[in-house]
Amino acid sequence: MGGFWILDRRFLIGRARLLTQTVLTALPVIFILLLSSVILLAKDPITVYLVGDSTCANKQADRRPETGWGEMLAAHFKEGKVKIDNRALNGRSTRSFVAEGNWQKLLDVLKKGDYVFIQFAHNDQKEGTERYASPADYRKNLIKFVEDVRAKKATPVLLTPVMRRRFNDKGEFYDTHGEYPGAVRSVAAEYKVPLIDMHRGSEAVIIRYGPEESKKLFLQLNPGENPNYPKGVEDNTHFSPLGAEEMAKLAVAGIREQKLGLRKYLKN
Repeated sequence: MGGFWILDRRFLIGRARLLTQTVLTALPVIFILLLSSVILLAKDPITVYLVGDSTCANKQADRRPETGWGEMLAAHFKEGKVKIDNRALNGRSTRSFVAEGNWQKLLDVLKKGDYVFIQFAHNDQKEGTERYASPADYRKNLIKFVEDVRAKKATPVLLTPVMRRRFNDKGEFYDTHGEYPGAVRSVAAEYKVPLIDMHRGSEAVIIRYGPEESKKLFLQLNPGENPNYPKGVEDNTHFSPLGAEEMAKLAVAGIREQKLGLRKYLKN
């Protein structure tokens, strides 16, 4: 019986050593497989590019508290799911954004699955400047943007321009954008592009605040109130942080209304 026990023990020890060697040999393979699974599961965040003018653009410290609505958008998405790349620039139109090479720089990095939010008009309508694009040319430029983005298998989203704050002597609100918002809506309908109507939405917000309280939405400061504007400022085009947040909320509402794939990454 003792001999059998010795043989059985040696057999078990041998099996244990073989099993240990097998596991140690397999560990690098197991690690690689696990790492590969993690990489596959950890998808890069979706990139949303914003192109447009100063109403959307990031602002420098010496311009604060002026705030572009695009600066407020990222906070509405769940962390790590969506990356906002704000390429809107002060003073740009559909014409100058292309002429300066900014559009091509975006196309060079645009990839499948990305989104491009497109909002211009404030500067396109400025006749007599290098930025000016007639309503017809503006429309052509929007179509080019849509086609270029789709060629990259990304998703274009058209946005009408945000309203300027304008009230007449009777306290009645009025618009200053002429044919341009209609051109955006027309292109969106014809080319089946998601449309976020910031124009009508911002009008409703400004009217809701009213002629006096709506000043809070814009860059309005008294002399000496802010060192960046020692003489004060009365700007009815560019936003305060409050106004920028109100406009960002309109964009978020539009994402939901248009049922964009992005909506599942929005915070509740």
